[in-house]
Amino acid sequence: MSNSTKVITGPNTIFSYLTVLEPKTPIGGGTPKYSVSLIIPKTDTATIQKIKDAIKAAYEEGESRLKGNGKTVPRLEDIRTPLRDGDRDRPDDPAYKNAYFVNASSANKPGIVGADLQEIIDPHELYSGIIGRASISFFAYNSNGNRGIGCGLNHLKKLKDGTPLGGFSRAEDDFAGLDDEEDFLA
Repeated sequence: MSNSTKVITGPNTIFSYLTVLEPKTPIGGGTPKYSVSLIIPKTDTATIQKIKDAIKAAYEEGESRLKGNGKTVPRLEDIRTPLRDGDRDRPDDPAYKNAYFVNASSANKPGIVGADLQEIIDPHELYSGIIGRASISFFAYNSNGNRGIGCGLNHLKKLKDGTPLGGFSRAEDDFAGLDDEEDFLA
């Protein structure tokens, strides 16, 4: 795989459906995988363009795989690609409004670091909604008649806390601003 298929996302990428502490077995079985949905604001045109370029590079590198036993290589427009429009594909989820998203996964545990490049080992630091950068790679696949471009998860860098997604809240947020001297029994 060449560097033309690898992308480092911009610093405002939101990590959703974050499964990076333990791999999860996909629905229907298969190899357990680490995964994340990367929500990229539509205003981050540089990252979106890098992803489009990497998808095209993966397509070109994987033409023989995509062709398989067929006579021709399917057009890029006719196969599945991982870059999706949140406004169209997830209209009822406000986290995906005005954003694109890419689902990335890997059988190998991704490296996870903080802004200081130190490994994050506290599981409470990792939740859906944190903001950072992701290292991802694109590749062509042809499996059981399904052809397309996939997205592999390499590494994650948490830059800052974000709004927890999925209805969960952080303890710091729930108790912020309360007067702990108030007598509740009076």
